[in-house]
Amino acid sequence: MVTSEASRPGRPDAALPPRRPRRWAAAAAWTCAGGAFYALQLQAVTGVRLDSDGANSALQAWDMFHGNPLLHGWIFGDATYYTLELPLIGIAQLIFGLGVRSAHLASATTFFLVVAFAVSLAVAGGRGLAQAARAGVTVAVLTVPLLTMAMLITLMAEPDHAGTSAFLLASALVIECRPGWKLAAPLLCLILAAGQLGDATVLYIVLPAIVVICGYRQLAAFLPQRKASGRFRAVLRSPDAAILAGAIASVPLEMAIRALMRLLGGYEMVAPRVKLAPPSLWPRQLAITWMNIRTLFATVPESHTPLGAVVPALGWLCLAAAVAGAGRVAWTWRRASRAEQVLAVAIVFNIAIYAVSTMVNIVNYRELAAVLPCSAVLAARALVPGQVRAPVRAIAAVAVAVAVALVPLSAAATRPYAGAATGPAPLDGDGDVPLAPVIAWCEEHGISYALSDYFISSATTVGSAGQVSVRATGQGHGIPAWEDDTRWYDPARYDIRYVVTQDYHEVWYLAALGRPAAVYRISRGWMVLKYTMNLLPKLTPPNHPAS
Repeated sequence: MVTSEASRPGRPDAALPPRRPRRWAAAAAWTCAGGAFYALQLQAVTGVRLDSDGANSALQAWDMFHGNPLLHGWIFGDATYYTLELPLIGIAQLIFGLGVRSAHLASATTFFLVVAFAVSLAVAGGRGLAQAARAGVTVAVLTVPLLTMAMLITLMAEPDHAGTSAFLLASALVIECRPGWKLAAPLLCLILAAGQLGDATVLYIVLPAIVVICGYRQLAAFLPQRKASGRFRAVLRSPDAAILAGAIASVPLEMAIRALMRLLGGYEMVAPRVKLAPPSLWPRQLAITWMNIRTLFATVPESHTPLGAVVPALGWLCLAAAVAGAGRVAWTWRRASRAEQVLAVAIVFNIAIYAVSTMVNIVNYRELAAVLPCSAVLAARALVPGQVRAPVRAIAAVAVAVAVALVPLSAAATRPYAGAATGPAPLDGDGDVPLAPVIAWCEEHGISYALSDYFISSATTVGSAGQVSVRATGQGHGIPAWEDDTRWYDPARYDIRYVVTQDYHEVWYLAALGRPAAVYRISRGWMVLKYTMNLLPKLTPPNHPAS
């Protein structure tokens, strides 16, 4: 029998023509889905107020992209977000200028990157419609919490530990897809070093998880081969050994970069105040940690929440899926992939470290933010096999997953535009006070510089696009210990004679600064105090150990 050249089994060109349209169709479908998701979550984040935490990051990014790339003069807390969120905010500001909308655009982009990495990790190893179903489950677990204002603020409103999850997921993606690649270890080293420079969470949670898993796998491969020298050398040259070396090398690399930045006059950081809590408090803190995890998955009912009682039900469904995903990794530990093991251990480390530390607080669930995307990946890989052979079952799985993801995202996107505001806590609308009346009054009366307390200051500055620069004071009598630029408080540079405050804070400023020459009362309990001298010399400088 004569076989034509084009139909020979060994010739790869014969299989290309029918596959190319499928690949283009798949690429188009993923692109359209990603674009629709980004548009919806961008609309959702515009319904979140921008307070001074997020506004400070906006001002830092503005400074970074306008002549101060090392942020000389700035003092940060335990996280700078210097390597991801601040550059994204700066790029958005180059296009749209300083303001609330550019900050929201950058926040939406950060969350989109987290979701994109999580979906990429979830679909790795899957085929066909199984990938779509896994993507739907991942997005569903990550979007159901957006129905509560508390989690919408935690995940999307401003730079926070949720964005740091991108470094964890990107590292796990390298480990999962290209462990034997010769550039995998250097790439992982750079990712982890960048993550540590922006957030210490990478150093205390992500890095230990990778080191423990790769060390475990290396040890498991070493013990059976310890008597055979040739196989022993092969084990030392394994992907796990390279990944382990790259992860460890990221620590001195980050330290060297930070030392160079300090030498060149870069930003300063306040020494972390987190400590180990007394063991007698651990039982109570475990209960609070469990409540925070429930809040993270939106199982705790909140008022003014779209879809009402459906939200906690969806939250429990996602939490159950997350537990199933973690349980699957534990049950099939020896067969689990590197990435699955790393994510599971990262979840355990994050919860354990948080539960026994002084960070535990009933509203401090942001410290557990990385648990959500890790759980989403494990849930998707547990609920959906890598390949679904029955077409009907596959289509049904995709439809259910997409519906569960699309409904909460669409509901979250219906919130009205919030803008700049202040409030005591990120609750579901409770306590939020819009800053628009203050901004309008100050602009109308030509007030361009003023003092105020922390949660009013930078939010007003960004909300006014820099037209009204309001600088923070610590409880009305001093300069804050972090998240500010020390150059703002130089009396030789600035002459500030106004204080913007709410009526119940007036007593702070009267005690610290004296009686004003005039008091102007604005709507909703706002007031402006006018003095006849520069107030900056009266502020006491912060007393903190800088690192």
